[in-house]
Amino acid sequence: MERTGTIEVRIEGRNGTLELNPESYDIRDLGALLTRIEDLLFPGERKDRPTIGYRVEQGSVRHLFTTSMQAVIAFNAVLGQVKQQNSIDFLEVRTAKAIEEIQAEAVARGWMFTLSAGLPEAEQLVIDRTTSFQRTDDVWVDVELYLYGKVTNAGGKERANLHVSVPDKGTFLVQTPQEVIASWEKNILYRTYGLRVMGRQNMSTGEVDRASLKYVELIDHHDRFEKAYLSELRRKAAPWLKRIDPDAWLNELRGGDA
Repeated sequence: MERTGTIEVRIEGRNGTLELNPESYDIRDLGALLTRIEDLLFPGERKDRPTIGYRVEQGSVRHLFTTSMQAVIAFNAVLGQVKQQNSIDFLEVRTAKAIEEIQAEAVARGWMFTLSAGLPEAEQLVIDRTTSFQRTDDVWVDVELYLYGKVTNAGGKERANLHVSVPDKGTFLVQTPQEVIASWEKNILYRTYGLRVMGRQNMSTGEVDRASLKYVELIDHHDRFEKAYLSELRRKAAPWLKRIDPDAWLNELRGGDA
């Protein structure tokens, strides 16, 4: 049986004229918190994520979440890094956004959030009106990206998208117009393609904002060695390469003579 552990989110403050406790904590606030906790624990692929159990206890409001011990240990490590760096720029998009939303609620409501893991000598991260956990505004840029992987789903009643499973990276959802999907004559499901997309990327970490991806082009991708194609490229490049002085070229790369 898989070992489990606990994380805690304690909220202190007032809801109007009432001290916060499980009875005065509104269900809408609970719904938002549950989503944020899932983003904190499992920011990437969620298809096979462990179960997250929940209970609430007195002590202002103590939200207790039970899940796999591995996820609890990882959560504790994230809290430690955020405290040490006093920054969330290095986090994955969903994780950083969840902490930003908790920070915004702490400022708006005057509440104090204490996040911790149920481990010996666990880290504690306090978020309140005195803290400022927000991503750096200029760290995200618009970029063109290429995704190569298997298309596992396509469509959607309102917001159509493609689900592309990329090896070692998880599944990416790419916003795709319904008319584009309808125009494809052959079935693309469970086949490997390249997708040219537009999105946002973190300049410091390289992290891709998966919620920003928009379809540009579908590329028929063949993952095989094309000897004839490579030979033709070498033939075309040969005249240009002959004009290069290797020593001068290397010296230029190194910044010239010292």
